[in-house]
Amino acid sequence: MGVARLRVKLLEVCEDPLELLYLSYRQCYSAAFVADLREAKREEKEAFLRRMMASGHTSPLEHVKFTFAIEGVSRALTHQLVRHRIASYSQQSQRYVDMRDFSYIVPPSIASDPVARGEFERVIAEIRKGYERIMQRLAERGISGEEAQQDARFLLPQAAETKIVVTMNCRELLHFFGQRCCQRAQWEIRELAYRMLEICRQRLPAVFEKAGPKCEALGYCPEGTFGCGRYPTREEVLGR
Repeated sequence: MGVARLRVKLLEVCEDPLELLYLSYRQCYSAAFVADLREAKREEKEAFLRRMMASGHTSPLEHVKFTFAIEGVSRALTHQLVRHRIASYSQQSQRYVDMRDFSYIVPPSIASDPVARGEFERVIAEIRKGYERIMQRLAERGISGEEAQQDARFLLPQAAETKIVVTMNCRELLHFFGQRCCQRAQWEIRELAYRMLEICRQRLPAVFEKAGPKCEALGYCPEGTFGCGRYPTREEVLGR
């Protein structure tokens, strides 16, 4: 197998996330039992939810979660992804899956340079051969399957393609998009974040229509001297 391509698919979200969020928010402000409230029109729910989003009240967003299936990403990406701890992950195991013919991801800066691309492909080919030789040697010693793969995987590069199932609630997704849609985020996880954001916007626009880099929502960059320069810093906005 060769170069992998990113693919993101929504596996599951609750049947009516707008209704669930509407009722969750209403319970915070209502003396009534929300299960007995009259059915509101969709436009009323969306308008109410947008007011809640504008107010900064975000805790009820945790009641709705999105589950994504993701493939065509590197181990370098998933090392970053799993740092978002308020989430659940199920990742393809290099211990239980034979990786002799692994696919891989090529960074754009390398893919666009024939010399760098050639060296990259050469090393990947050598790693594959080395993995195969190690597996064969271990088999000669009576070590095979999971037992062999769990040690042979030490040879695999961060470029090795992996597959992962990710579940995040809406509140964490907003944080994830704020961090990973940023221009300073690593290119691969930024592309993944925008793919996920597109899906979320389609399913729940009242929550995600303004989601994205923090600077777009704030009108300034909160990272100060670490910013990309796209927006002025908070200090510059305040004239300090």
